[in-house]
Amino acid sequence: MYTIEEFDREKTKVLKYILYKKRSEQEIRNKFSKTIDENLLEDIIEYLKEAGYINDEEFIEKTVNNFIVLKNLSIREMKYKLLAKGLNKNNIDDYFYNNKEQLEEYERKSISNILYKKSDSMEKEDIKKYLLKKGYKSENINIVIEDY
Repeated sequence: MYTIEEFDREKTKVLKYILYKKRSEQEIRNKFSKTIDENLLEDIIEYLKEAGYINDEEFIEKTVNNFIVLKNLSIREMKYKLLAKGLNKNNIDDYFYNNKEQLEEYERKSISNILYKKSDSMEKEDIKKYLLKKGYKSENINIVIEDY
């Protein structure tokens, strides 16, 4: 068992960690599993979930929006990055299913950006291989290359 003071002290540490940068539940567990007692950590996570500080569905949405703004990634690469953060695969799949059109459009835009950047130094066939290797869908690659 633990005291209220312990709970508040450790909760403050976890809160600072997630307020600095949004984190997934698994990232929080990984960070604090060695320094905070397991039962105490569970209670802190539950408390912070109820208070709305930890929400993996929101975290997926915010992270994907950051990817869209900052990077050229394939849908597959985005899924891998989210899985690497320890997020639930079903939640990720649901998000991608519910936002399919927007994400497909983003993927085609990413392909277009890469095609534009690499077309001076690479042949179209090599760019296509590069894109396939990066996880882009072949139908999106073909659509963009035909329009290019």
